[in-house]
Amino acid sequence: MNRRIRPLLAAALALALLLPGTARAAEDVDAEPEISAESAIVIEASTGTVLYERLPDLRMLIASTTKIMTALVILESCALDETVTVTEEQAEVEGSSMELEAGEVYTVEELLYGLMLSSGNDAATALAEHCAGSMDAFAERMNERAAALGLRNTSFRNAHGLDAAGHYSCARDLALLTVEAMKNPEFCRFFATKQQTVHERELVNHNRLLWTLDGCIGGKTGYTNAAGRILVSATEREGMRLICVTICAPDDWNDHTLLMDSLFARWQLVALPQDRWDRVEALSGTRDYVRLRCAVPALVVPREGELRWKLRLPRFVFAPVLLGERAGSVELFLDGEPLETVEVVYAETVSRAPSVALSAWERFQRSWLMPGRRYAWTK
Repeated sequence: MNRRIRPLLAAALALALLLPGTARAAEDVDAEPEISAESAIVIEASTGTVLYERLPDLRMLIASTTKIMTALVILESCALDETVTVTEEQAEVEGSSMELEAGEVYTVEELLYGLMLSSGNDAATALAEHCAGSMDAFAERMNERAAALGLRNTSFRNAHGLDAAGHYSCARDLALLTVEAMKNPEFCRFFATKQQTVHERELVNHNRLLWTLDGCIGGKTGYTNAAGRILVSATEREGMRLICVTICAPDDWNDHTLLMDSLFARWQLVALPQDRWDRVEALSGTRDYVRLRCAVPALVVPREGELRWKLRLPRFVFAPVLLGERAGSVELFLDGEPLETVEVVYAETVSRAPSVALSAWERFQRSWLMPGRRYAWTK
């Protein structure tokens, strides 16, 4: 499946957000949204569909949005109830702080609140050194995780995001990282918490969108003089989750609000109609049928216009059938124009049963007499 919205869609509807590989938004197809960011991207989390982009692969400083990876690695490596004793060096790290003091004892969970809400560089350092023994060793773990995710324009040198040679990422990689991190329920909890009391200190999330943007379910801010303002946010409405990243954006709060409101107004997430079919007859097999599934569960489609689906499937299949093999397709049309084709695949393996195997002539007869299934319906 093409993971981007196709050019025909934008041209046919004169909708204003995207063409593949480009940034398109505002009131017509030629206009871009008036945002301040030098680099930006918005993706739909479940499908990976890119809804907006501006120089998304440009390597840039990312400041404290680094802490998204820090939190993910910590959550995958440490128990929340592990204890950490703060050292003098950790308490004196420059920049944003949760105001740790040497000799204090915190749990990993408490430090994660300081990391994600207060953007504490002291908390990041304490967590990194607790987890890996040193900042350099922890940064290596961060880079290993980035490589596993296929983040091609990302390199970490520390856990807090203070400017350093060789420490960078890009809008696309930050978005993909956030999608991965939000698969972890504990990460989502820290990401979305507005305020939390830790050791009698009231920590308030720096992400003001949690209070002002409808449907905002998380975010992480970042800033240094060299990097400028960086913001990652996640917003969910009507079952569609959008991840927005802006880098070097003086007006980032308004950038995210504009992008989210305009994109949610124009696009929707539609589940593919798998409830209308779920299996096909299997001949000569160890089972009477084989289950089916769509290669993707849903598509991002325009809110305007009539959607029509066409299902193309064989009436039966001869065993053996392998998991993941193509069985047919679902075609989606918008106002009569082709929009997308999604493969239907076999959801399991069904082996041949020699005792009921058909001859070549019997296979030909059944193939000739039993045409494929063709269904069509309108959403």
